[in-house]
Amino acid sequence: MDRPASYRFHNGDKAALPFAPEEYEARLAGLRRILAAHGLDACLLTSMHNVAYYSGFLYCAFGRPYGLVVTPETSVTIAAGIDAGQPWRRCHGDAVTYTDWQRDNFWRVAAGIAGRGRRLGIEGDLLTLEAREKLEAAFAPESVVPIHADTMRQRMMKSPAEIALIRQGAAVADIGGAAVVEAIAEGVREIDVAMAGRDAMEREIAARFAEAEYRDTWVWFQSGLNTDGAHNPVTARRLERGDILSLNAFPMISGYYTALERTLFLGEVDPASRRYWEANVATHEYGMSLLKPGARCSDVTHALNTFLAERDLLQYRTFGYGHSFGILSHYYGREAGLELREDVETVLEPGMVVSMEPMLTIPDGRPGAGGYREHDILVISEDGAENITGFPYGPEANIVP
Repeated sequence: MDRPASYRFHNGDKAALPFAPEEYEARLAGLRRILAAHGLDACLLTSMHNVAYYSGFLYCAFGRPYGLVVTPETSVTIAAGIDAGQPWRRCHGDAVTYTDWQRDNFWRVAAGIAGRGRRLGIEGDLLTLEAREKLEAAFAPESVVPIHADTMRQRMMKSPAEIALIRQGAAVADIGGAAVVEAIAEGVREIDVAMAGRDAMEREIAARFAEAEYRDTWVWFQSGLNTDGAHNPVTARRLERGDILSLNAFPMISGYYTALERTLFLGEVDPASRRYWEANVATHEYGMSLLKPGARCSDVTHALNTFLAERDLLQYRTFGYGHSFGILSHYYGREAGLELREDVETVLEPGMVVSMEPMLTIPDGRPGAGGYREHDILVISEDGAENITGFPYGPEANIVP
């Protein structure tokens, strides 16, 4: 039996991708400008977010390498045989399947497409030492240049089509939030509330995007002490009257992440908790007013730090005040160049999408203990910012009877 290193399994017709072919061609044109600026012959992209951004294919690695080779003329997705024809159907451009008859066929196939002895762009932030050794052996490159910062900057600027999809995601998150509130009651477990929100969002995504693939939508719903961290997993704790609650709804649409995060209380809120909650809401509203074209991420952060320090609350801040949106997830992707932190000098521009999400964490055992967090998504425009999150926030709206 012939056992080739690769083959093409173009099984069935191309599926409808999240965006039109013209969108992917525009992204690839931007990538090719990056290659030209660095004097590169080709690039090998290996991250989930960049492969999805430039090809539309969001892979499931399961311990196997995946990639996208882009040259001035071609764009080829490289996938494992276990996926059969799905990578071909779900990618823009060509797709090649590598076999596992021989170890490291992925690298041989990628080098065969890009060419050996070439000037190669890579994602230096995610390439392991082992992968770099395999790359050197297969490609024998003349030079290797990291381009992950360049591709991140490209992804930070959203096209109208991307913004339209993100708007849909924000609307789905609002629906998930409503389902979470409906499920909240004394004695109910966190996990049951979370599942109600997740199921509502998945049904809504399927209704809005009938030709999509569905994966990764989730809810973190936290109560009491479990609200102290933004990413604390769901537990089976049963809700009690007077609990502080954190609603975190995350619909995923074709790799695109959106979020809704809200502080709530069950039945009643004590005076100390209300003061912290109202202070965080005030920080949230002030922060949203600062998000406009020309604002520098670090300047927004310093202004919010001063706002909290004047109220003797800065010591309770636990992380940055916001981040970019696009192809990202809790296990892949991040546009670190667009985060509201002290060390980020990026200036906001029209077409960027960023959250405002201040959080105060009051240690257990103190009056008002718990984590207070609000989160809205804003699209930067020519003359300001549009808040595309519709779910209400604050004590007037979110004390659940």
